[in-house]
Amino acid sequence: MKLDIISPEKVLYTGSAEMVMLPGLQSTFTILERHAPIISGLEKGVISYRNAGEEVTIQIDGGFVEAKNNIVMVCVE
Repeated sequence: MKLDIISPEKVLYTGSAEMVMLPGLQSTFTILERHAPIISGLEKGVISYRNAGEEVTIQIDGGFVEAKNNIVMVCVE
């Protein structure tokens, strides 16, 4: 799936991902390929994504995510 992680200052990541783990307002959740459409708020925590077997983490202060048609857009603070 395609993953874009952006902040007001810069693009943090744009590319492919096998999975994305996000700190949702209720609990941490994971988005995989062909996930059902979702829009969710994010709280302070860590975003993790995996691409080609390599896992990367990014610390965030909050934001929101939209996943639809194998495209995941994450806007963070």
